[in-house]
Amino acid sequence: MDSGQDETTDFNNYNFTFNTNGTLDASNGTNSISGTWSVTNDSNSTDDSSNSNDIDFNISFPVPETNVFEDLNDDWDIVSHTDTVISLIDISGGNGGTDTLVFQKN
Repeated sequence: MDSGQDETTDFNNYNFTFNTNGTLDASNGTNSISGTWSVTNDSNSTDDSSNSNDIDFNISFPVPETNVFEDLNDDWDIVSHTDTVISLIDISGGNGGTDTLVFQKN
């Protein structure tokens, strides 16, 4: 969800692989794109709560701003996680919109 707009179809049929070395691969069988991911403790972040236990889930794809994968580039806050699902949120510093990103394990 990007400021209330469901953009799930942009990523239909993509499988995301979060490798232990911090690389991130997305592939739909025809197209592939690589990026990076990390988890950091960023209690000084200005885009979210002032919680001292602020854990950010960072995603970065080296793509132009016009690419749909650019929407995933951010320092997301972890809302919840299980062995099969991770839910992330980001509150935009510019327009105050809320973005939600959910990954579910196949």
